[in-house]
Amino acid sequence: MDESSRNSRFDHCATLMSTDEIKASVPSKTQKQVSDTSEGSKLGLPERAFSAAGAAFLSAVLVNPLDVAKTRLQAQAAGAAYSHPLSNFTFRMALFGPQMMFSDMRCSPSCTRAGIHGTVALCPPDCFHYKGTLDVISKVIRQEGFFGLWRGTNAGLALAIPTVGIYLPCYDIFCNRIEEFTLMNAPGLTPYAPFVAGSLARSLACSSCYPIELARTRMQAFKHARGDKRPHGIWKTLFDVVYQVRSSASSNSFWTGYRALWTGLGAQLARDVPYSAICWSTLEPVRRQLLSMVRDEPTAANIFGANFAAGFVAGSVAAAATCPFDVAKTRRQIEKDPTRALNMTTRQTLLEVWRDGGLKGLFTGVGPRVGRAGPSVGIVVSFYEVVKHFIHSQHSVS
Repeated sequence: MDESSRNSRFDHCATLMSTDEIKASVPSKTQKQVSDTSEGSKLGLPERAFSAAGAAFLSAVLVNPLDVAKTRLQAQAAGAAYSHPLSNFTFRMALFGPQMMFSDMRCSPSCTRAGIHGTVALCPPDCFHYKGTLDVISKVIRQEGFFGLWRGTNAGLALAIPTVGIYLPCYDIFCNRIEEFTLMNAPGLTPYAPFVAGSLARSLACSSCYPIELARTRMQAFKHARGDKRPHGIWKTLFDVVYQVRSSASSNSFWTGYRALWTGLGAQLARDVPYSAICWSTLEPVRRQLLSMVRDEPTAANIFGANFAAGFVAGSVAAAATCPFDVAKTRRQIEKDPTRALNMTTRQTLLEVWRDGGLKGLFTGVGPRVGRAGPSVGIVVSFYEVVKHFIHSQHSVS
């Protein structure tokens, strides 16, 4: 296997450094051999890692509000309660006693829809019910503050580091070994080596880093009222998951709580593999067609436009098609009953969603999911390619 071919595969793989769907994508070599062989083969690991990390950071920060909206809608459909925890009279009395009978239980200090119920100022139920993407964003800002839209961003960014360290090297090793084997034993299967290698490497990286993904989903799903204590971070969220399981399980074994950190892993893998196939099989021909329309040497603007447009289309199509598995993943990750969480399966969850909400239930949150995935894939792919183009230009001048 020559160095140019290995670098071409590595280029394409490195575009996947983002959250959720972006990291799940599996590379294909065909188009990259056309667009990257000439200009990317001279780039080393540091340059590729820098481009990918920059793309992941930019994407995670920009699209996180839509990810929060998607998670909230899916969690609400699963039965998560978003009413004020003190709106329940019995709970309020048990916690504070009779001296707290006079309470302001409005969803936010600025809400004018609250009514007086006895001695309590309480909002109507629809103040705590999300009706759509824009409604989620509006209520999160009003009730939790503007930065509530960026809950879980730190966990998303933390996923980029292990992805670089596990996914890319494993993909390169797996692809080399599979290609060597198929060339000698089944040449007709060689073109499928990147897909198989990417799936294996993605499964390994996802399994290793999954607890951070679990923390991110739970941080986004559960509400934090403005004025409450500081919201839980990654480690506190994971500690709570383990503590809940160990405190309620029949066995207090360490491994029982430890296994809970991988709740929903099967659903995520079931989502990521088909997402990869759909995303890259759509992106490659669209990008190749757009770049072929450029008569002269592609400029940074042409590269950005072609990659962003192709990534936007591919990410949107793949996100819509795999939404049912994303719903199942979210439902399994936010399950608060420890015993049920440990015994749930992806198949059972999908059947439960279908029974409760039908086709509409399986596609809960598809709007913000598509709205997030399209720009996210476009940003990652175009940012990576443009940065690589500039780095290559600097190498050529020097």
